[in-house]
Amino acid sequence: MSEQKHIDSIPLPPKDAEVLTTCCDYCIVACGYKIYRWPVGQKGGIKAKQNAFGRDLPIELDKGGWVSPNMHNIVQHNGKPHHVIVAPDAETEVVNKGGNHSIRGGAIAQKCYSENTPTKDRLKYPQLRVNGKLQRISWDDATTIFSEVSKHVIANYGEHSWAQKMFSYQYFENTYALTKLALRSIGTPAFAWHDNPTVAPSTPGLRDVGIDNFSASYEDWYLADTLVISGTDPFETKTVIWNEWIMKAITEHQQKVIFINPRKTTGVAFAEEHGGLHLWLNPGTDTILQNAIARVILENGWEDSEWIKKYTNNKWETDSGFGQGTRNTDWQWRTTWGNFQTKGFDDFKKWILSQKESDLKFASEICGVDAEDIEWAAELMAKPRSDGSRPKTSLGLEKGNYWSNNYTNTSSFASLGLLCGAGNRPGQMISRLGGHQRGGIKGGNYPVGKSPEKFGGRRRKPLDLDRWVQAGKVRFAYVVGTTWTAGTCGSGELAEVFRNQITRNPNQLTSTDVTDAIETLKKRVDSGGMVLVDQDIYLRKNIGTELADIVLPAATWGECDFTRANGERRIRLYSKFYDAPGEAQPDWWIASQIAQKMGFSGFDWKESNDVFEEAARFTRGSRKNYQPLVKMAKRQGLKGHELLRSYGTTGIQGPIRLENGKLVGTKRLHDSTLELPETGPEKETVWQKWITKFNSQTGKANFMKSPWSMFGDFYDHVKPREDELWVLNGRINEIWQSCFDDVERRPYITNRFPENFIEINPEDAKRLGIESGDYVSVESNRVPVQKSGFYGRDTSDLLFANLLKGGHIKFVSAKVKAVAMVMEVPKPGTTFMYFLNTDNPANSLTPRVPDPISDNYRFKLGVGKVVRLGESPYKNSFKQMTFKSRAIV
Repeated sequence: MSEQKHIDSIPLPPKDAEVLTTCCDYCIVACGYKIYRWPVGQKGGIKAKQNAFGRDLPIELDKGGWVSPNMHNIVQHNGKPHHVIVAPDAETEVVNKGGNHSIRGGAIAQKCYSENTPTKDRLKYPQLRVNGKLQRISWDDATTIFSEVSKHVIANYGEHSWAQKMFSYQYFENTYALTKLALRSIGTPAFAWHDNPTVAPSTPGLRDVGIDNFSASYEDWYLADTLVISGTDPFETKTVIWNEWIMKAITEHQQKVIFINPRKTTGVAFAEEHGGLHLWLNPGTDTILQNAIARVILENGWEDSEWIKKYTNNKWETDSGFGQGTRNTDWQWRTTWGNFQTKGFDDFKKWILSQKESDLKFASEICGVDAEDIEWAAELMAKPRSDGSRPKTSLGLEKGNYWSNNYTNTSSFASLGLLCGAGNRPGQMISRLGGHQRGGIKGGNYPVGKSPEKFGGRRRKPLDLDRWVQAGKVRFAYVVGTTWTAGTCGSGELAEVFRNQITRNPNQLTSTDVTDAIETLKKRVDSGGMVLVDQDIYLRKNIGTELADIVLPAATWGECDFTRANGERRIRLYSKFYDAPGEAQPDWWIASQIAQKMGFSGFDWKESNDVFEEAARFTRGSRKNYQPLVKMAKRQGLKGHELLRSYGTTGIQGPIRLENGKLVGTKRLHDSTLELPETGPEKETVWQKWITKFNSQTGKANFMKSPWSMFGDFYDHVKPREDELWVLNGRINEIWQSCFDDVERRPYITNRFPENFIEINPEDAKRLGIESGDYVSVESNRVPVQKSGFYGRDTSDLLFANLLKGGHIKFVSAKVKAVAMVMEVPKPGTTFMYFLNTDNPANSLTPRVPDPISDNYRFKLGVGKVVRLGESPYKNSFKQMTFKSRAIV
């Protein structure tokens, strides 16, 4: 058990303490924080005139501005020890108004490297694996080995053999530099983001309807009369959106929240208690449920006819756009061949009413949701009031929805929203709620023309990198900020593929000599093996601890000036306020050193602001467009970072516009209520059509079909058989990502979750003889993995049944250990585990067969048997873990 020191006081910042601004590094909300920094040996007092807060202390908890011990740390700044307090900005009027924060953000000061805390194991120096053990080397040696082996691989095996797997969410400066190297300079199609096997859009159904997946502002969740939340509980995963925007809407103007989720957690319980509704559906059946709600609306004539006529495409407008252009992009392909597009509302209505899956009785049986609840959901969303007014309905979705049946879940969700008149006005929006913050800027276009993969109908699509590795096509893999072998679907089996190609290859390093290392690694790739470089802030299982040949130490939040956007596209500066450990460097710097040694030009940046300003032109035309800010800064003789710093924790929402000589943010996208100046866009301002209209050829939204047949064969095969249960996975409130900051380095969280857990409904637990606190084995011998089948003659060739028939699917075994938590949170027949515990990753049990339409994984559809092993040490002890239900009100 981890020991935690009990601290009941912290030093106060003196009046002259430096004050900087930043945002929380964790979830999509990106709450605003202030940093107070002052040298060790100085301190302030409790009177307002004695401290940097400018307030008399103590402060009552409900007044805002209260500082806890978790908000304090001691760090190095310019080589000298300094106190820092990282506290929510009590004065902010956006995002976390008044200084609200989550359990994660409230402890973010503990993330800072300090040699006297559990962060002391941060990666500090480049390392090379010699005789199976990592040994320190210099940056010059590390980048020389990297560049020389990379050049050998590209020259002899092509850029397809050089792969990059990286975070999509990190800061603008880092993602731009890394993708400039991989996509523009090297031009490899063997590239994938951290959370899928390729570069697939998260919510392609929204895209085809014409909706940007981060179109809403946080205010829209508050303004709605009815809010539909699918695939997530914001209290658990984006707490301040719930506490500050949704919960207040429930209590202040009686907002009704409809949750679509197989788990009953805290937010769900609160919504139900206040007149909301929980559609406790069977996993993976969202499309059927959403189409059934749509059918009830249509059969009762509750659709917003006036709005639909004005803002959605009719037959002729539809035909004017679908199938236009090269049809060599994913959205053009999807909207061309007849499976998904409609000829307007009337055609969509006819299709919905003709589907047996949308029939109320049939849908109720498949989804496991009472017919009365489906009808009630339709009423809350769309039924006009007695005075003829309509409820304002917004719809937000997340991974539980789109990571089970990606394409048709998202297209049916968006089309359901259109029936309610949602998508382009305050309090009536359709959008993702978000997971990570939005830090991605591509420094080059993905070279889809080089990809060997094709959709049905001969349309190229981005390469499935996991399958490419499995086929033995990757000779060099550059992994940045992701636990690839634990975080992907069928992760246990993929880790074995990596071992076979790396650690079991006979060509292993025996010295740190640079020449010897280069020649040995060249021999490995020439023998069909693979070289792997891992770049991260900690040594992660098993990508870093076991597999990587070279480990590179990255600097992170607080250690460099960085920028990125949150879930309402709010762009802010994340200030540097302390020294990175050892020789750790930001990712953009590492990419620049590698690129220059490989002979690429344009990477000679001196500071992060250089990258920020260069990347600005690549944001033009995107929701993150900050080019006007950079141009304004130059006119004022400032650096782009410095002008953004002046916006503090408020920042500015993208896309940024210039109006009357001033920078203006964009509250929401597709906003039909926004009036742009009649004089047209000013200077460098770009007015994309979708700022005030939908993202389609006409500026109107498309109703899309969502046929169950595109998913039903897969669902029928993977759903539980006999004594199997669904094994879902996801985030919880207390833990972020792969546990690197919390479970592994915050003693009170370590004691709360010392091992991975599995929630089991009491009905299932009784049948299996399992009690809370028991160790269980969660196992399966039929985890499907797509091993081949890179293209099909037509769409049906890529459906699961035909992949299976064609010999492209194999089945592997997986087993993970967990501590049972018996509670009425998961639906009977369903269990839930934390998704990215690297010791026992739930992803081992998830199918590695992507959606044939979008190439996204189905992370949320694991299946397995739960077998009791015996009692854990936590079962009868109150020192660690708790087995109380998460459905707390």
